Amino acid sequence: MGGSNHKVSVMKLTLWRDDAVLLHPAAAAAQRHDTRTRLFLRVEHEGVSGFGEVDPQPFSLNGDPGTSEVIQELDGVVLLQIQGAFEREGGLPSWTRIARFAGSRPGSSPAVCLVEMAFLDRELRSQARSVLSLWPKTFDTPVQSTVSLVGGDDQWVLDPSVARVRVKTAPGVLGSSAMRRLASLDHPVLLDFNCSASSDADVIDQLAQIGDSAQVVAVEQPFAPGNVVDHARLAEQIDVALSMDEGVRSVRDLEQIARYSAASMVCVKPARVGGYANARTMIIRAKQLGLAPYLGGFFESPFARRVNRLLAEHAIVEPSDIEIVRTLGGPHLDQVEAVADGFEVAPSVQLLETATLIASFG
Repeated sequence: MGGSNHKVSVMKLTLWRDDAVLLHPAAAAAQRHDTRTRLFLRVEHEGVSGFGEVDPQPFSLNGDPGTSEVIQELDGVVLLQIQGAFEREGGLPSWTRIARFAGSRPGSSPAVCLVEMAFLDRELRSQARSVLSLWPKTFDTPVQSTVSLVGGDDQWVLDPSVARVRVKTAPGVLGSSAMRRLASLDHPVLLDFNCSASSDADVIDQLAQIGDSAQVVAVEQPFAPGNVVDHARLAEQIDVALSMDEGVRSVRDLEQIARYSAASMVCVKPARVGGYANARTMIIRAKQLGLAPYLGGFFESPFARRVNRLLAEHAIVEPSDIEIVRTLGGPHLDQVEAVADGFEVAPSVQLLETATLIASFG
């Protein structure tokens, strides 16, 4: 009998890591952001590729997983599930289904976000469409930048485009150097406690010390994720907005925040909420609940920051984490390539050639 000419459909998934050193570190109450592991995924099928990226923190903290947990979830669970679905169905699952692969483990949300991002990019490219067909530009979303008063005198470098500054802080009296730096800011300030406060006084006393030295417009996440009661009590005692960050992971979180009047602002991070589809849904729901959403990030490369900017300009009026994060260690770390469709940018060939291959399926 003659051989069959039927062509077998193949999907290939490739996962890399790139360890970048931040040009401008920022210390938080319990963690210093000076390096960032960037995970890149490429999905290839029928001659068309798509890319995704997530940037987990070094170790687990405040409900967010560390790098090792995310890699373990990808290599041991999520990519195997995607491969299994492809083999059963004989084709790629739509990007709109990827969020359903999320589990309850801490590493699951960023892992699923990475896969969803790559599948969305590839699906759009296969249709010769830009993501702007899904996310048409609606706003000129302003830029939010991040600096720190914690753990030293790291250089503050603010681009002229910055509209608001997230200033990382911790409970306690601010020294004279910290006060001078705050007073030097000609921007609205979001004072970020990163879950480090243990009492209302930790926040109220620091706001009183700052006084008119800086234009503090909001306090971000003083207490632990899920603690809506203490946030609600504090919100009644301060004359600036209260925002939730680490406590924003699902639509249910938003509804609890609104129900208890625990905050008036919320930070939505795609990697934390399980992907861009979930992030967009949560942004819309936050607005319906009377909350002001802004887009947060995890010190992503210019590739993911470009994608975050596109989503923000589609859905968000508040200043968001969409500025380019500068890094040391070689120009390749800041390079992206322009492409015609999908996200309209991709990680550069040079970046992926210097990154470390973690896993390959297919």
